[in-house]
Amino acid sequence: MLKEIAIRFLAKRRKKAIVKWATHPVDSQKKTLKKLIAFGKNTVFGNDHNFSNIKSYNDFKKNVPIVDYEGIKKYINEIKEGRKNILWPGRPKYFAITSGTTSGEKHIPITKESLPHLLQGAKDALLMYIANTGRTDVLNGKFIFLQGSPVLDEIRGIKTGRLSGISAHYTPFFLKQTKLPSYKTNCIEDWEEKVEAIVEETVNQDMRILSGIPSWLQMYFEKLQKASGKPVGEIFKNLNLLIYGGVSYAPYKNKFKKLIGRKVDSIEVYPASEGFFAFQDKQESNDLLLILNAGIFYEFISELDFLKSKHNRVSIEDVKTRVNYVLIVSTSAGLWGYNTGDTVMFTSTNPFKIIVTGRVKQFLSAFGEHVIVKEAENAIEQTCASTGIVVNEFTVAPKFSPDNTASYHEWFIDFDSEIKDLEAFEQILDLSLQSQNKYYKDLIQGKVISRLKIRRVSKKGFNTYMDSIGKLGGQNKIPKISNDRKIADQLYKLNLVTKG
Repeated sequence: MLKEIAIRFLAKRRKKAIVKWATHPVDSQKKTLKKLIAFGKNTVFGNDHNFSNIKSYNDFKKNVPIVDYEGIKKYINEIKEGRKNILWPGRPKYFAITSGTTSGEKHIPITKESLPHLLQGAKDALLMYIANTGRTDVLNGKFIFLQGSPVLDEIRGIKTGRLSGISAHYTPFFLKQTKLPSYKTNCIEDWEEKVEAIVEETVNQDMRILSGIPSWLQMYFEKLQKASGKPVGEIFKNLNLLIYGGVSYAPYKNKFKKLIGRKVDSIEVYPASEGFFAFQDKQESNDLLLILNAGIFYEFISELDFLKSKHNRVSIEDVKTRVNYVLIVSTSAGLWGYNTGDTVMFTSTNPFKIIVTGRVKQFLSAFGEHVIVKEAENAIEQTCASTGIVVNEFTVAPKFSPDNTASYHEWFIDFDSEIKDLEAFEQILDLSLQSQNKYYKDLIQGKVISRLKIRRVSKKGFNTYMDSIGKLGGQNKIPKISNDRKIADQLYKLNLVTKG
């Protein structure tokens, strides 16, 4: 009883603090930028970019270019060599390891100033849920976060590991006694083996909160069901909250409904190695509240401009709704004008709320259509809702026809069960995609390309593919959409595409 009273008090206090900065967004961001510049002024990066002369946002834009990881790699290498005050005063507390497409393995710094903000985002999401719903009962049982190994390496005294593995060392006080799996199980590197061990540890527990990337949760749910023969909602009778992030939940919604067997509340969060950017603050809406006072200064570039190499960047003051933006951040970890590679769209500017639409490099425009991840996910979600068919996983690639026949989009889908009428599913999916993207619709109606075609992927075929490239589990996700055929060709090569 005392615990519940304390949690309710804490939740109400945090909600009040969140509402305060959310209702003063421009001031919050101006203060953040001013503070960041003051910290960075005497660093090597600050000297290289004349931070002492920056008096305004316009000065900042003139002096600090937009960079990706390649643009800061020389500074990261200096930090790895043991030097101090390179991107941020002192040296980072951690390096978060993440994979890159052009740079190989990336080492994103986490400092003593940025770490509390990274950890607070997840706590705020949960506390906001409690403040809005009054449900403290979710804390009366066990909690699980499917995450990477907490075993960390070191580079010149700086601990390194996956972000989820780093965060495993900082469980909120009100969850410490109820967190699963055990440290020993969490350290298992093989993902399949690890999930099996987690099932064994949790199947007889009073699990009330489950969290992780949706694809990891799906694997966990399926193994739970196989072990017990029951839906997850029956195994865990008091389960009432899913916390997820990393990829869109929409394509998994129907599958989760079937696996759980009943409705549960959910919270979407938007964490990244570069910072904790946003979280779902209300159950009634699926958009995410952008966190504006957590040591992150945000800038945005229209994706259309970005793809034309026009870096016309704007701050929070000048963003518009329904525009797809590339997300640029400067942070208390020493990232400056850093291109996260993510794309977001504002659903509201009072308060500032977003949806994550994909990756700037993940789009399909082989024929001029520029289909983005969110459009493909929405099309799948609508088609599944219309047909009652459940999709486990999918990816899309262009198919170029060598002869005079029209090219088309090739969808590779792992269905939950056999489909009697694949052609009908194709037609509904294609019309749904046309409704999402007018350029695609024009190409179809102009007979420049043909209607999309679906290829069935064998059960767990995508897991086999991810395993083949050494990326099963961890923080790795199958790209939902590609502008080339690297994934498609590998699926065929591994004989994961079934006939018919």
